Amino acid sequence: MNTFLPGRSARRLAALAATTAAIAGSLFLTSSASAGTAEPANAPESAAVTPPPTHANFDYQIGGAYTPPSGVEVVTRDHSATPAPGLYNICYVNAFQAQKGAEGDWKPGELLRRDDDTVVYDGKWKEALLDIRTPEKRTSVAAKVNALIDECAGKGFQAVEPDNYDSYTRSEDLITAENAKAFVTLLSAHAHRRGLAIAQKNTSELAPDRASTGLDFAVAEECGQWNECGDYTASFGNNVIVIEYTAKGLNTACSKWGGKLSVVRRDLNVVPAGSSGYLRKTC
Repeated sequence: MNTFLPGRSARRLAALAATTAAIAGSLFLTSSASAGTAEPANAPESAAVTPPPTHANFDYQIGGAYTPPSGVEVVTRDHSATPAPGLYNICYVNAFQAQKGAEGDWKPGELLRRDDDTVVYDGKWKEALLDIRTPEKRTSVAAKVNALIDECAGKGFQAVEPDNYDSYTRSEDLITAENAKAFVTLLSAHAHRRGLAIAQKNTSELAPDRASTGLDFAVAEECGQWNECGDYTASFGNNVIVIEYTAKGLNTACSKWGGKLSVVRRDLNVVPAGSSGYLRKTC
């Protein structure tokens, strides 16, 4: 697995302010959101969910919403944005790490800490990792993330993309893959109850567990660049969205998978159309 994914810098820069504000607001929603982390006796049945269409014209707009280019069928936007009318909309949330500088929005026990009580950070992006090591901690953290999923559902998104599933690989071995899978399973159950499909974001090594985790499709950054797209299709079939950030990655993804998967190249900062540095190419 490649753990250096340059595209992650884009969503840090793009969604930081909006997501931090939303998480702060969600602190007051824990009593209702926590009901989504453990099925209450009178909980409604999970609604039928529909993953995005395969081999669709896709646009990744987490750096700011704009009118989708002609022909686009599927778009991903930050949870703070409004869905694009008439399209299949995926809602982006940062699920496994706190936004940079937003540690205060989380209870001390919800941040991953070493034995000396210091917080563990994602070294590249300076984001505090969330502590999902026990059922109790997972329930607590999921309450806040599920509040964002509720926001996505309320706005009319059809799916959710929870980022940083692979944060356990940056946890100094404090979080395990089993912890990550148990946590994303909570998010999947809540998303399904709200009628949302849910994506596996990156983390190709856990793709074979999709049935047990409840994940419906995959969003893979740079799988063309790193020759990983087949790792996702082996588990998700053609229900894979590919985002590349280099010409090489796009060329590889298009030559090998362009006839089956949704593939787009975006600029590294995923800026809106009309902004300096904007780039969008497809197969």
